[in-house]
Amino acid sequence: MKNYEVQWTEIAQNDLLNIIEYIKTDSVNTAKKIFFEIKEECNKLHYFPERNRVVPELSEIGISKYREVIHKRWRIIYKIENQIVYILLVVDSRQNLEDILFQRLIG
Repeated sequence: MKNYEVQWTEIAQNDLLNIIEYIKTDSVNTAKKIFFEIKEECNKLHYFPERNRVVPELSEIGISKYREVIHKRWRIIYKIENQIVYILLVVDSRQNLEDILFQRLIG
């Protein structure tokens, strides 16, 4: 069984913190719970990160190196390179991913 290292990018860490800050305005306990659930989902990527689907919006345009984990209403997007899983993005699944990617690319 392969073991992969999981690394969070600064952008993904900021995404998660922003989500938690937003949830915290309603409930600190819920915010803590969601934080640990998302972290746990990412920790599962130490083993078989290829098991998750390729990001459909990117697959449609021929880009297949990005995968995602769906946890409740959040999409956790990552890529795998040389036994390292890079967590790249954490977004609310109700948001338009194409718009977010476009904003980040031009920002």
